[in-house]
Amino acid sequence: MRLAVATLRTSVLGFAAMAILIVLPAWSLNYWQGWVFIAVFAIATNLIGVYLALKDPVLLERRKRFGPGAESRGVQKMIAWLAIFGSAAMLVVCALDYRFGWSRVPPLISLLGDMLVVLGLLVDWFVLRENSFGSSTIEAVEGQKVISTGPYALVRHPMYVGVLIMLIGVPPAPGSWWGLLFLLLFVPALVWRILDEEELLKRDLTGYADYLRTVRHRLVPGFW
Repeated sequence: MRLAVATLRTSVLGFAAMAILIVLPAWSLNYWQGWVFIAVFAIATNLIGVYLALKDPVLLERRKRFGPGAESRGVQKMIAWLAIFGSAAMLVVCALDYRFGWSRVPPLISLLGDMLVVLGLLVDWFVLRENSFGSSTIEAVEGQKVISTGPYALVRHPMYVGVLIMLIGVPPAPGSWWGLLFLLLFVPALVWRILDEEELLKRDLTGYADYLRTVRHRLVPGFW
């Protein structure tokens, strides 16, 4: 019960912040692209939360620990701050884009953006089903083992594949092309996080070095 209440509180606060960042700069309650995006994101993430609460509450508790304060490494704290401020800035820019008409995104493209957001979250849900140690922070915990099955047999970091798909969909979903420029911040930050994570796990997680030799690619099979 405590976990459910805490999760609901975090969810409500998060979506309230998202609504403020999107609707207020847009200065319009008729911003349907923004409302649809908020609804899609809220429903998809809450469904994942309900699934974890029922099937893997320990993992849900672990994933509720996120952000700079939860990270133990200085590099990861910096990346977490970049993710927070970058995400907030991206949503504000998307809303301002709508308000001032900097770019025109067709309604169909906005809906395709929402579909990419759902697809990215679906990939992450599939990964979490495979890996009960998929925390939001970079760490190696007691009892953790290397996961090499399912999506982990294809790439080393399938959860970040889902994140990247979602990030591509976020700007067009609320109707902005300019928001895609934030990928120039997020992609290098994601690469930085991945490289640092591999160094930590190679040092602290038994068998991870062997896994790196077996699965060669990080995000895209045959490429990187």
